Amino acid sequence: MLHFFRWSIIVCLLQSLSVFAAAQYLNSVGAKMESIPAGKFMMGSAGIGENYDERPAHVVAITYPFYIAATEITNKQYERFDPSHQKYRGKNGLSIEDDEPVVYVNYNDATAFCTWLSGKEKKQYRLPTEAEWEYACRAGSYTAYAMNDALPKEYFRNQEVTWTPKRVSLTVAQTKPNSWNLYDMHGNVEEWCYDWYGAYVPGVQENPLGRAAGLYRVTRGGSHSTPARYLRSANRSAMIPEDKNWLVGFRIVEAPLAKSIELPATPPPANSVNVKQVVAGWSKLPKAVFLEPINFINEPICNTGTPFYAHNHCPAISWCPNGDLLAVWFSTDEESGREMVILGSRLRAGNNSWDPASLFLKVPDRNMTGSSLFYDNKGTMYHMNGVETAGSWQNLAMVLRTSKDNGASWSAPQLADSEHRMGNQVIAGMLHTRQGWLIQAGDAVPGGEGGSAVHISEDNGKTWHNPSGDTVAPVFSEGKSGGVIAGIHTGIVELKDGSLMAFGRGNNISDEMKVPKMPLSISKDSGRSWTYHASEFPPIAGGQRLVLRRLNEGAILFVSFTNHPDAPMEIAKGMMFKDASGKDHRGYGLFAALSFDEGKTWPVKKLLSDGRERFLNGGAWTGFFKTDLSHAEPKGYLAATQTPDDIIHLISSSIHYRFNLQWLMQ
Repeated sequence: MLHFFRWSIIVCLLQSLSVFAAAQYLNSVGAKMESIPAGKFMMGSAGIGENYDERPAHVVAITYPFYIAATEITNKQYERFDPSHQKYRGKNGLSIEDDEPVVYVNYNDATAFCTWLSGKEKKQYRLPTEAEWEYACRAGSYTAYAMNDALPKEYFRNQEVTWTPKRVSLTVAQTKPNSWNLYDMHGNVEEWCYDWYGAYVPGVQENPLGRAAGLYRVTRGGSHSTPARYLRSANRSAMIPEDKNWLVGFRIVEAPLAKSIELPATPPPANSVNVKQVVAGWSKLPKAVFLEPINFINEPICNTGTPFYAHNHCPAISWCPNGDLLAVWFSTDEESGREMVILGSRLRAGNNSWDPASLFLKVPDRNMTGSSLFYDNKGTMYHMNGVETAGSWQNLAMVLRTSKDNGASWSAPQLADSEHRMGNQVIAGMLHTRQGWLIQAGDAVPGGEGGSAVHISEDNGKTWHNPSGDTVAPVFSEGKSGGVIAGIHTGIVELKDGSLMAFGRGNNISDEMKVPKMPLSISKDSGRSWTYHASEFPPIAGGQRLVLRRLNEGAILFVSFTNHPDAPMEIAKGMMFKDASGKDHRGYGLFAALSFDEGKTWPVKKLLSDGRERFLNGGAWTGFFKTDLSHAEPKGYLAATQTPDDIIHLISSSIHYRFNLQWLMQ
């Protein structure tokens, strides 16, 4: 009997050890793997406002247990796989130590680590699915965070928007774990997940795997340098798979991938649907034309689910070979907000009203400031856009997409500049030089007085470089030179001798009479250096952006504003124009000027109003205004294209103007 009793104790001890072994283990790189039981949970949230992609909340069943790392993979653990990664330690002052999470790893790096570790241990390591991640994060909770509806301050690691990366310790496992012994599920760094990002669907789901295809891979958990609301259990973020930055790392799962059916790829937005694949027959008009201004931003149809916010601004426009016009802009509540999306609309050939707004581009939870559209007249449309990591609009990467079917489909976003840094706030107005180069401008700084950088592609957008390598503001004064254009939000045109000419907002240069003027920059070496001069035009300021482009007819078109409505009276004096009878009169607001001698003189200047009294809504920073013989739109962000029928299509922050050279010459 005593022998049996002793044997029973041994069996119980062995069973206890077996249970303990199954509950957790330490793998070969030192990652502690915690066992997560099968179960059900409510995934998502009510999805109010910018969190629209968290709805509908739905029941998810995870039908198998799995192991997940108790912490994010650290520098020391990752560098067992890739020792060369040490060069990223401390970049931007972050993730220096062995036990801080690895950052500057893209999706492919994370999956390669899993493949390596699987081969090393003969186990099935991978990234967690989005559903597994949220299930493990919640650990049975239904509150906004695993521990409560508010994140305790001890979990904070600079939970605010910062213009530049701020040094903060990211050492793993320094705060209390959730009830399933998992650390840093709320913050520290974002974590790559297996899934392609896409909208949720209603109904109970079993072991979901996300979408079958997409543009972005899901990231979860939020990070340092991010407002705490983005660290909630249900919050969804995502990233271009090739993007590597200081916010995103990963943790691993050990379990076979469930044999579930992935949802179909997200259907295309309305601006890419029913796009005619024809070549338009353009008929030039022999007479002067100024058509009734119309709004190009129309609210989306309610049941489409298109995110649409209060502030719609910063447009770009291009014509399509099928006769359509395509315009894009950002929609947001705050210009520094992560909710910012790029919306698009199409003026279809033969129509006189623009389609309702629909989604054009959105990297989830990323600020998207700055868009450019361009058709090269050879079959390819180009779309360049800024993409932030942590909010604001200073440290942007530049992504490029192309379309060869009138914008019905676009290539996946490619990183034209993969570094999230200043100089990449995209400005509408991409151009092609005579030697076939693409030129794209970007604001050199997030403020108003630092100039603009230039990005050039000599291979049709495959690679890009900054010819000066500089985004540092020099001294902007008459006759001085530097590596950036004077003024932000610049317009650039190529002159007949191959030089580049640019105008910009801010960095004003005074003329001989000490009157502030808009700066003029000239480059004779393909953008490597610029020489600065005072132009003859008045400076512009907040809420205003100019246009500079060469017309089909050969003249150079400049469109800007006579003054800023908030400028002092000595500056806000308007400009002198000639009326239809040739008499001089003073006008205020939006005007166009023409040069026929490569920018040396501007003999034609005209207020962009046909004289009719109208009350219009310029949206964004403009609001309502009146036009008449002496007044045109007071401010707005301008973009323009000219169709093969020679009609100039100028858009401000909300309004579409249509006129031609003959009208300007009247």
